[in-house]
Amino acid sequence: MLFISDSEMQFDRLVDRLRRAQTVTPSLMSDAVSILCPRLPLLNRGNAESEITQLTKSAAWLDTGLSLVELELPGWGLRRLVYDGGEWHCSLSSQPNLPVELDDTIDASHTVAALAILLALSETKRNLMQAATTTVPAVRLTPMTPAAVCCDNFG
Repeated sequence: MLFISDSEMQFDRLVDRLRRAQTVTPSLMSDAVSILCPRLPLLNRGNAESEITQLTKSAAWLDTGLSLVELELPGWGLRRLVYDGGEWHCSLSSQPNLPVELDDTIDASHTVAALAILLALSETKRNLMQAATTTVPAVRLTPMTPAAVCCDNFG
């Protein structure tokens, strides 16, 4: 039987809310910050929490999303944010200097740019969590039985 933790259920509900949202609201952004960035209060990088709070109060949703990516995913960055076919397509990359053909990006899309960034952030976090919990099966080696070896020279 599989058990899903409360945090995983909250995470899944948030992703579902982000996908269905038509606009960014302060309550949606607040929920996204608290679920996607649980360690934000612990970060002491230039008073990051107050920066996010100020951006949220100003309704600077794009800047808030990009700041969350920077704070929550060190080493990751925005690869591209493109508007095409009525949707914003966001790609996050851990290797932005690699050619696009060789890069393994995490992609998300939405009609609202800030929500596309938050969806890409959530997908990246999901992939990183799954990679951290994936276990590699241990190979059990059995000792070889001693074998008799003939060392005579018949030549």
